[in-house]
Amino acid sequence: MNSKLKTLLLACAAAATLGISTQALSQAAFPDRPIALVVPFAAGGPTDAVARMIAIPMGKALGQTVLVENAVGAGGTIAAAKVARGAPNGYTLFIHHMGMSTAPALYKKLAFDPLKDFEYIGQVVDVPMTLLARKDFPPANFSELQAYIKTQGNKVSLANAGLGAVSHLCGLLFMSQMGVELNTIPFSGTGPAMNALLGGQVDLLCDQTTQTVPLIKDGRVKVYGVTSLNRLSALPNVPTLNEQGLKGFEVKVWHGMYAPKGTPAPVLEKINAALRAAMQDPMVKQRLADLSSDIPPMDKITPAGLKTHLEAEISKWGPVIKKAGIYAD
Repeated sequence: MNSKLKTLLLACAAAATLGISTQALSQAAFPDRPIALVVPFAAGGPTDAVARMIAIPMGKALGQTVLVENAVGAGGTIAAAKVARGAPNGYTLFIHHMGMSTAPALYKKLAFDPLKDFEYIGQVVDVPMTLLARKDFPPANFSELQAYIKTQGNKVSLANAGLGAVSHLCGLLFMSQMGVELNTIPFSGTGPAMNALLGGQVDLLCDQTTQTVPLIKDGRVKVYGVTSLNRLSALPNVPTLNEQGLKGFEVKVWHGMYAPKGTPAPVLEKINAALRAAMQDPMVKQRLADLSSDIPPMDKITPAGLKTHLEAEISKWGPVIKKAGIYAD
Protein backbone atom coordinates (compact mmCIF):
# COMPACT_ATOMS: atom_id res chain seq x y z
CA MET A 1 0.00 0.00 0.00
CA ASN A 2 1.55 3.31 -1.03
CA SER A 3 1.83 6.15 1.46
CA LYS A 4 -0.77 8.37 -0.22
CA LEU A 5 -3.42 5.66 -0.17
CA LYS A 6 -2.60 4.81 3.43
CA THR A 7 -2.89 8.45 4.44
CA LEU A 8 -6.25 8.73 2.64
CA LEU A 9 -7.66 5.65 4.36
CA LEU A 10 -6.54 6.87 7.78
CA ALA A 11 -8.14 10.25 7.13
CA CYS A 12 -11.41 8.62 6.10
CA ALA A 13 -11.40 6.44 9.20
CA ALA A 14 -10.72 9.45 11.43
CA ALA A 15 -13.51 11.41 9.80
CA ALA A 16 -15.94 8.54 10.24
CA THR A 17 -14.96 8.17 13.88
CA LEU A 18 -15.32 11.90 14.41
CA GLY A 19 -18.75 11.85 12.76
CA ILE A 20 -19.95 9.03 14.99
CA SER A 21 -18.54 10.75 18.06
CA THR A 22 -20.17 14.06 17.13
CA GLN A 23 -23.53 12.35 16.61
CA ALA A 24 -23.23 10.49 19.90
CA LEU A 25 -22.31 13.68 21.76
CA SER A 26 -25.24 15.51 20.16
CA GLN A 27 -27.65 12.80 21.29
CA ALA A 28 -26.13 12.72 24.77
CA ALA A 29 -26.57 16.50 25.08
CA PHE A 30 -30.20 16.41 23.91
CA PRO A 31 -32.00 18.64 24.50
CA ASP A 32 -29.86 21.79 24.44
CA ARG A 33 -32.60 24.12 23.19
CA PRO A 34 -36.43 24.43 23.41
CA ILE A 35 -38.62 21.72 21.88
CA ALA A 36 -41.70 22.39 19.75
CA LEU A 37 -44.83 20.34 20.43
CA VAL A 38 -47.08 20.77 17.41
CA VAL A 39 -50.86 20.66 17.96
CA PRO A 40 -52.98 20.26 14.79
CA PHE A 41 -55.91 22.25 16.15
CA ALA A 42 -56.64 25.75 17.39
CA ALA A 43 -55.62 27.01 20.81
CA GLY A 44 -58.26 26.41 23.45
CA GLY A 45 -59.52 23.10 22.07
CA PRO A 46 -59.33 19.74 23.87
CA THR A 47 -56.10 18.56 22.20
CA ASP A 48 -54.44 21.92 22.80
CA ALA A 49 -55.47 21.73 26.45
CA VAL A 50 -53.89 18.28 26.80
CA ALA A 51 -50.68 19.48 25.13
CA ARG A 52 -50.33 22.52 27.37
CA MET A 53 -51.13 20.42 30.43
CA ILE A 54 -48.21 18.05 29.83
CA ALA A 55 -45.76 20.52 28.26
CA ILE A 56 -44.67 22.01 31.58
CA PRO A 57 -43.87 18.75 33.43
CA MET A 58 -42.23 17.34 30.28
CA GLY A 59 -40.06 20.43 30.09
CA LYS A 60 -39.04 20.02 33.72
CA ALA A 61 -38.06 16.39 33.10
CA LEU A 62 -36.05 17.32 29.99
CA GLY A 63 -34.48 20.46 31.42
CA GLN A 64 -35.74 22.55 28.50
CA THR A 65 -38.90 24.46 27.63
CA VAL A 66 -41.52 22.58 25.59
CA LEU A 67 -43.34 25.15 23.44
CA VAL A 68 -46.81 24.36 22.11
CA GLU A 69 -47.30 25.38 18.48
CA ASN A 70 -50.72 25.34 16.81
CA ALA A 71 -50.87 24.44 13.11
CA VAL A 72 -54.51 24.13 12.09
CA GLY A 73 -56.29 22.87 9.00
CA ALA A 74 -57.75 19.84 7.23
CA GLY A 75 -58.60 17.87 10.34
CA GLY A 76 -55.02 17.83 11.56
CA THR A 77 -53.52 16.47 8.34
CA ILE A 78 -51.65 19.68 7.47
CA ALA A 79 -49.75 19.66 10.75
CA ALA A 80 -49.10 15.91 10.51
CA ALA A 81 -47.58 16.28 7.04
CA LYS A 82 -45.46 19.20 8.24
CA VAL A 83 -44.04 17.24 11.17
CA ALA A 84 -43.46 14.15 9.00
CA ARG A 85 -41.18 16.29 6.79
CA GLY A 86 -39.41 17.83 9.79
CA ALA A 87 -35.85 17.25 10.92
CA PRO A 88 -35.58 13.94 12.84
CA ASN A 89 -33.66 15.37 15.77
CA GLY A 90 -36.21 15.39 18.60
CA TYR A 91 -36.82 19.13 18.55
CA THR A 92 -40.16 18.84 16.76
CA LEU A 93 -42.82 16.61 18.31
CA PHE A 94 -46.44 16.03 17.38
CA ILE A 95 -49.54 15.32 19.45
CA HIS A 96 -52.75 14.19 17.75
CA HIS A 97 -55.94 12.42 18.76
CA MET A 98 -57.63 9.44 17.10
CA GLY A 99 -57.69 11.39 13.84
CA MET A 100 -54.34 9.72 13.10
CA SER A 101 -56.22 6.43 12.77
CA THR A 102 -59.18 7.71 10.75
CA ALA A 103 -57.29 9.90 8.26
CA PRO A 104 -56.21 7.02 5.94
CA ALA A 105 -59.84 6.06 5.28
CA LEU A 106 -61.32 9.55 5.48
CA TYR A 107 -58.97 11.35 3.06
CA LYS A 108 -58.59 10.18 -0.53
CA LYS A 109 -55.21 11.91 -0.79
CA LEU A 110 -53.01 11.98 2.28
CA ALA A 111 -49.58 13.61 2.32
CA PHE A 112 -48.27 11.27 5.02
CA ASP A 113 -48.56 7.69 6.19
CA PRO A 114 -49.37 7.41 9.91
CA LEU A 115 -47.67 4.01 10.11
CA LYS A 116 -44.52 4.79 8.11
CA ASP A 117 -43.66 8.46 8.48
CA PHE A 118 -43.37 8.79 12.26
CA GLU A 119 -41.56 7.43 15.26
CA TYR A 120 -43.87 6.58 18.15
CA ILE A 121 -43.37 8.02 21.64
CA GLY A 122 -46.47 6.91 23.53
CA GLN A 123 -50.15 7.31 24.24
CA VAL A 124 -51.07 10.36 26.26
CA VAL A 125 -54.67 10.45 27.45
CA ASP A 126 -58.04 8.80 26.81
CA VAL A 127 -61.31 10.75 26.91
CA PRO A 128 -64.46 8.59 26.80
CA MET A 129 -67.75 9.64 25.21
CA THR A 130 -71.37 9.57 26.33
CA LEU A 131 -74.51 8.85 24.30
CA LEU A 132 -76.94 11.65 25.09
CA ALA A 133 -80.46 12.72 24.22
CA ARG A 134 -82.52 15.86 24.66
CA LYS A 135 -83.99 15.72 28.14
CA ASP A 136 -87.57 15.22 26.92
CA PHE A 137 -86.75 12.41 24.48
CA PRO A 138 -89.30 9.59 25.12
CA PRO A 139 -87.09 6.51 25.80
CA ALA A 140 -86.30 6.32 29.51
CA ASN A 141 -83.32 3.96 29.23
CA PHE A 142 -81.12 2.25 26.67
CA SER A 143 -83.40 -0.74 26.28
CA GLU A 144 -86.29 1.56 25.43
CA LEU A 145 -84.02 3.55 23.09
CA GLN A 146 -83.16 0.41 21.14
CA ALA A 147 -86.82 -0.44 20.67
CA TYR A 148 -87.68 3.15 19.79
CA ILE A 149 -85.11 3.60 17.04
CA LYS A 150 -85.90 0.16 15.60
CA THR A 151 -89.42 1.39 14.89
CA GLN A 152 -88.73 5.07 14.19
CA GLY A 153 -85.55 4.67 12.10
CA ASN A 154 -84.48 7.84 10.32
CA LYS A 155 -87.17 9.85 12.04
CA VAL A 156 -84.67 9.95 14.91
CA SER A 157 -82.04 12.69 14.46
CA LEU A 158 -78.42 12.19 15.46
CA ALA A 159 -76.26 15.32 15.62
CA ASN A 160 -72.50 15.48 15.13
CA ALA A 161 -69.76 18.10 15.09
CA GLY A 162 -68.98 17.69 11.38
CA LEU A 163 -67.55 15.24 8.89
CA GLY A 164 -64.96 12.98 10.48
CA ALA A 165 -65.40 14.46 13.97
CA VAL A 166 -65.26 11.99 16.84
CA SER A 167 -68.98 12.54 17.48
CA HIS A 168 -69.61 11.63 13.84
CA LEU A 169 -67.52 8.46 14.10
CA CYS A 170 -69.19 7.49 17.37
CA GLY A 171 -72.57 7.87 15.68
CA LEU A 172 -71.46 5.79 12.70
CA LEU A 173 -70.28 2.97 14.96
CA PHE A 174 -73.51 3.14 16.95
CA MET A 175 -75.66 2.88 13.82
CA SER A 176 -73.48 0.09 12.45
CA GLN A 177 -73.79 -2.03 15.60
CA MET A 178 -77.49 -1.26 15.94
CA GLY A 179 -78.12 -2.04 12.27
CA VAL A 180 -80.09 1.17 11.71
CA GLU A 181 -79.83 4.38 9.69
CA LEU A 182 -80.67 7.53 11.63
CA ASN A 183 -81.08 11.07 10.34
CA THR A 184 -77.55 12.38 10.87
CA ILE A 185 -77.25 16.16 11.11
CA PRO A 186 -73.77 17.72 10.92
CA PHE A 187 -72.95 20.98 12.66
CA SER A 188 -69.90 23.24 12.46
CA GLY A 189 -68.54 22.04 15.77
CA THR A 190 -69.33 20.44 19.10
CA GLY A 191 -70.69 23.68 20.57
CA PRO A 192 -73.44 24.19 17.95
CA ALA A 193 -74.33 20.48 18.05
CA MET A 194 -74.71 20.56 21.83
CA ASN A 195 -76.73 23.77 21.68
CA ALA A 196 -79.12 22.08 19.24
CA LEU A 197 -79.51 19.15 21.62
CA LEU A 198 -80.10 21.41 24.62
CA GLY A 199 -82.61 23.38 22.58
CA GLY A 200 -84.51 20.25 21.58
CA GLN A 201 -83.83 20.62 17.84
CA VAL A 202 -82.12 17.19 17.62
CA ASP A 203 -82.65 13.91 19.47
CA LEU A 204 -79.25 12.31 20.04
CA LEU A 205 -75.56 13.24 20.26
CA CYS A 206 -72.31 11.47 21.15
CA ASP A 207 -69.91 13.81 22.97
CA GLN A 208 -66.83 13.79 25.19
CA THR A 209 -67.14 13.51 28.94
CA THR A 210 -65.11 16.70 29.34
CA GLN A 211 -68.17 18.51 27.95
CA THR A 212 -71.05 16.33 29.09
CA VAL A 213 -70.53 15.31 32.72
CA PRO A 214 -71.67 18.67 34.14
CA LEU A 215 -74.75 18.66 31.86
CA ILE A 216 -75.64 15.11 32.90
CA LYS A 217 -75.26 15.89 36.59
CA ASP A 218 -77.41 19.01 36.19
CA GLY A 219 -80.15 17.02 34.45
CA ARG A 220 -80.00 19.16 31.32
CA VAL A 221 -79.60 16.11 29.07
CA LYS A 222 -80.59 12.45 29.20
CA VAL A 223 -77.77 9.89 29.14
CA TYR A 224 -78.07 6.33 27.83
CA GLY A 225 -74.54 5.07 28.31
CA VAL A 226 -70.81 5.69 28.25
CA THR A 227 -68.56 4.49 25.46
CA SER A 228 -65.73 3.09 27.58
CA LEU A 229 -65.59 -0.60 28.46
CA ASN A 230 -65.69 0.23 32.17
CA ARG A 231 -67.95 2.61 34.07
CA LEU A 232 -66.61 6.06 34.89
CA SER A 233 -65.88 7.22 38.42
CA ALA A 234 -67.55 10.53 37.56
CA LEU A 235 -70.73 8.72 36.43
CA PRO A 236 -70.79 5.50 38.46
CA ASN A 237 -74.50 4.88 37.92
CA VAL A 238 -74.36 5.20 34.14
CA PRO A 239 -73.88 1.80 32.44
CA THR A 240 -71.55 1.31 29.51
CA LEU A 241 -73.02 0.61 26.09
CA ASN A 242 -70.94 -2.56 26.10
CA GLU A 243 -72.68 -3.94 29.20
CA GLN A 244 -76.06 -3.00 27.75
CA GLY A 245 -75.70 -5.19 24.70
CA LEU A 246 -73.41 -3.41 22.22
CA LYS A 247 -70.55 -5.83 22.80
CA GLY A 248 -67.11 -4.33 22.38
CA PHE A 249 -68.47 -0.83 21.82
CA GLU A 250 -65.64 1.51 22.74
CA VAL A 251 -64.95 5.02 21.53
CA LYS A 252 -62.31 7.08 23.28
CA VAL A 253 -60.71 10.28 22.13
CA TRP A 254 -57.23 8.92 22.65
CA HIS A 255 -54.12 11.01 22.03
CA GLY A 256 -50.63 9.97 21.01
CA MET A 257 -47.25 11.67 20.73
CA TYR A 258 -45.00 11.25 17.68
CA ALA A 259 -41.70 12.40 16.19
CA PRO A 260 -40.45 12.49 12.58
CA LYS A 261 -39.25 9.17 11.18
CA GLY A 262 -35.57 8.61 11.79
CA THR A 263 -35.35 10.39 15.14
CA PRO A 264 -32.51 8.58 17.00
CA ALA A 265 -33.50 5.95 19.55
CA PRO A 266 -31.57 7.57 22.45
CA VAL A 267 -33.47 10.83 21.84
CA LEU A 268 -36.81 9.02 21.70
CA GLU A 269 -35.99 7.27 24.97
CA LYS A 270 -35.41 10.62 26.70
CA ILE A 271 -38.65 12.06 25.34
CA ASN A 272 -40.61 8.96 26.35
CA ALA A 273 -39.17 9.11 29.87
CA ALA A 274 -40.27 12.75 30.09
CA LEU A 275 -43.76 11.89 28.85
CA ARG A 276 -44.09 9.08 31.39
CA ALA A 277 -42.95 11.44 34.15
CA ALA A 278 -45.50 14.04 33.03
CA MET A 279 -48.33 11.51 33.11
CA GLN A 280 -47.45 10.75 36.74
CA ASP A 281 -47.30 14.42 37.73
CA PRO A 282 -49.86 15.03 40.54
CA MET A 283 -51.21 18.17 38.88
CA VAL A 284 -51.74 16.39 35.56
CA LYS A 285 -53.40 13.40 37.25
CA GLN A 286 -55.78 15.63 39.19
CA ARG A 287 -56.72 17.78 36.20
CA LEU A 288 -57.41 14.73 34.05
CA ALA A 289 -59.52 13.18 36.81
CA ASP A 290 -61.52 16.40 37.04
CA LEU A 291 -62.17 16.16 33.30
CA SER A 292 -63.27 12.50 33.55
CA SER A 293 -60.27 11.56 31.41
CA ASP A 294 -58.03 8.53 31.82
CA ILE A 295 -54.27 8.14 31.92
CA PRO A 296 -53.41 5.08 29.82
CA PRO A 297 -51.67 2.12 31.47
CA MET A 298 -47.90 2.61 31.57
CA ASP A 299 -47.37 -0.13 28.97
CA LYS A 300 -49.29 2.05 26.49
CA ILE A 301 -47.21 5.15 27.23
CA THR A 302 -44.48 3.53 25.14
CA PRO A 303 -43.53 3.46 21.45
CA ALA A 304 -44.71 -0.15 21.12
CA GLY A 305 -47.93 0.57 23.00
CA LEU A 306 -48.85 3.50 20.75
CA LYS A 307 -47.92 1.64 17.56
CA THR A 308 -50.08 -1.35 18.49
CA HIS A 309 -52.98 0.89 19.44
CA LEU A 310 -52.75 2.96 16.24
CA GLU A 311 -52.70 -0.17 14.07
CA ALA A 312 -55.76 -1.55 15.87
CA GLU A 313 -57.65 1.74 15.55
CA ILE A 314 -56.90 2.00 11.81
CA SER A 315 -58.29 -1.52 11.37
CA LYS A 316 -61.34 -0.63 13.47
CA TRP A 317 -62.33 2.67 11.88
CA GLY A 318 -61.38 2.02 8.25
CA PRO A 319 -64.29 -0.35 7.53
CA VAL A 320 -66.77 1.86 9.43
CA ILE A 321 -65.82 4.94 7.40
CA LYS A 322 -65.75 3.10 4.09
CA LYS A 323 -69.11 1.47 4.76
CA ALA A 324 -70.59 4.90 5.42
CA GLY A 325 -69.07 6.21 2.17
CA ILE A 326 -67.77 9.43 3.69
CA TYR A 327 -64.68 11.21 2.39
CA ALA A 328 -62.99 14.53 3.03
CA ASP A 329 -61.29 16.63 0.37
